[in-house]
Amino acid sequence: MRTPILLLLAALRLSAAADFSARFEEIRKTASPSELYSVLFALPNGGDLHHHSGLSAYASVWYRIATSAKTLARNSFYTMTQSGNCPNTADSLPRFYTIQRSRYEALDPCQKALYRSLASLSPELRDAWTSSLILDKPGEARDEFFERIVPRFGDLTHDPWLYADVIVENMRLFGAEGVRYIEAQIEINGFIDATGKAISAEDAHCIIAGRLNQPDGLATGVTMRFQGVIIRSTPDAPQRLEAMYAWVAAHRDRWVGINMAGREDNDKGYALRFLETYRKMRRTYSNIPLSIHAGEKDSPGHEVRDTLLLGATRIGHGVNLITDPDTMLLMRNGNCLVEINLVSNRVLDYVPDTATHPFPEYLRFGIPVCLNTDDRGSWDSNMTDEYYTAVTNFHLTWKEIVELGRNSLTHSFAEAPLKAKMLHDYEAALAAFETKLSGPDWRATMRPVKPLVSGYATRTWGFHD
Repeated sequence: MRTPILLLLAALRLSAAADFSARFEEIRKTASPSELYSVLFALPNGGDLHHHSGLSAYASVWYRIATSAKTLARNSFYTMTQSGNCPNTADSLPRFYTIQRSRYEALDPCQKALYRSLASLSPELRDAWTSSLILDKPGEARDEFFERIVPRFGDLTHDPWLYADVIVENMRLFGAEGVRYIEAQIEINGFIDATGKAISAEDAHCIIAGRLNQPDGLATGVTMRFQGVIIRSTPDAPQRLEAMYAWVAAHRDRWVGINMAGREDNDKGYALRFLETYRKMRRTYSNIPLSIHAGEKDSPGHEVRDTLLLGATRIGHGVNLITDPDTMLLMRNGNCLVEINLVSNRVLDYVPDTATHPFPEYLRFGIPVCLNTDDRGSWDSNMTDEYYTAVTNFHLTWKEIVELGRNSLTHSFAEAPLKAKMLHDYEAALAAFETKLSGPDWRATMRPVKPLVSGYATRTWGFHD
């Protein structure tokens, strides 16, 4: 429930926003593409609610931290640079599949010859390794992403110390864009130490949470909370779901919800497979929110409706919700939010032509929505790209932009005091932004702003730092 002071602030903001709407419309219509990009980079943001933690970090960040002196003092990594016909070699492993030292040392000489130390790659191989983790070439889409990019990370995402350092750097980059909150989807099981020994979920949690509490993590200005995530298509997914409920219930200080991910065109992960499990869990646990991937398909279907039946109050993607009028009406002016991922849906070919994306229909029909980055490291994109895509394709008004940011906070799973503080700070930041750009020469005001231009923005719109 919003406090009286927040309601007062919101009312004052509505009045101020009405005054600024004309200025923003002027900016949208008269700014050059690069000027508009700078304005949206400087825009105060709310939260990134649809955020796959490991895949949200840039390949260049993974490489830099994995080969840093700090990491190499504890562990090192090797990447497959060529294929071969060695005995006992898994032919399905993609080029640039990466393993840690303990696994490399267990290989036979023939297998070792296929790998190179990540820290000693030539500039050409380093560039190729980085590119292998990004959808940056024509024709690359969901098969490249799901079947090759995701497996290539190998042991990189299983080292909790490296993982935590990467998260902090990612928070810093998000903070530079004005993002104040992230809900990161994390699989807390499967971490290992430098010898290959399994690290318990409890110890991995302590390593990651402790790293975020260090001064440089706090200095990012970004608050992070975690969602436990399971892959929906695995045979033991219902059992993993039960275990995740127990985990989140026991770690409510940082863990705020549960998600299910994975390709929805794999029929083993259909939503109603889990209906009885979710009902069973609600008989045991209270107040564990659900944000579940649904409708990330380019075929009509009722995936969103079925996922709402599981108890979800947030839907990840919801692309094919547009094909289900009854569920559209159900969600209109309701409390269930759709987490929109414009860049993701384009590069994975779920919506190849962004101009046809259902996002503006949801927004203007009255279904709560917000913008998110999804696996932005694999798109080499950022939050500014999401807003630039939305503004240039769908002519968003200032009121709609503010609504998107506010939705990302009001529909977050953050604890009530944190949510209230973030909303208060967001309103204050918006007021300052409006004042800054309300002067006689908004261009002069924006001139010192140097946006962090993503690789996606360079390839798509020709922007440069």
